Amino acid sequence: MPVSTEWAPALWRDTFDEMLNDDNELDYGDQWTLNFNYSQADTVTKEEKKRGWKVYCHNAHGNFECASCSKTWFSARIVVLFRYRLQNGRGIVIMRPFGQTCRSCSNDQFQRPGFPQDKVEMAFDRLFSKIRKNCYGEESDNDDDDEPREEKLTKPHESSLCEACMAGICSQNKNKKAVSRCAN
Repeated sequence: MPVSTEWAPALWRDTFDEMLNDDNELDYGDQWTLNFNYSQADTVTKEEKKRGWKVYCHNAHGNFECASCSKTWFSARIVVLFRYRLQNGRGIVIMRPFGQTCRSCSNDQFQRPGFPQDKVEMAFDRLFSKIRKNCYGEESDNDDDDEPREEKLTKPHESSLCEACMAGICSQNKNKKAVSRCAN
């Protein structure tokens, strides 16, 4: 089976809808929607907090393909940022995948990652756990946000190529204060 290197919003939206509707992941009678914002930040202002916004950063494994030279690479350090809130029976999730640039060519454009179905499901499992805890008051039995380590070895993380590192929220980033902003 070929490895997906293409950013596929439809995969995320379809999986979100399937997990909500078929698997009853958030079975409280509220309507939830998923949207994308490719420039959203990981901070929540006081005003946004008053309006119920929360942030969750998920660390995932995925694949990239350079639009210029077609080089492909695997990464175990992809940050997916989720902002969410529940208000008046309507929930909204806004997500942003962080990209990486190609090491092999001079293209400095961030490439968006591709993910296999199981990694998308894992991200939503963790997100829905956060939503159940923060919006519905359920106890969380899954507070480990990092994906289990796979046997697949990768090259050392290159912060200069990582959009999340540049934003100060990469899990590889040693600045734990920046990373902890995503844990609320």
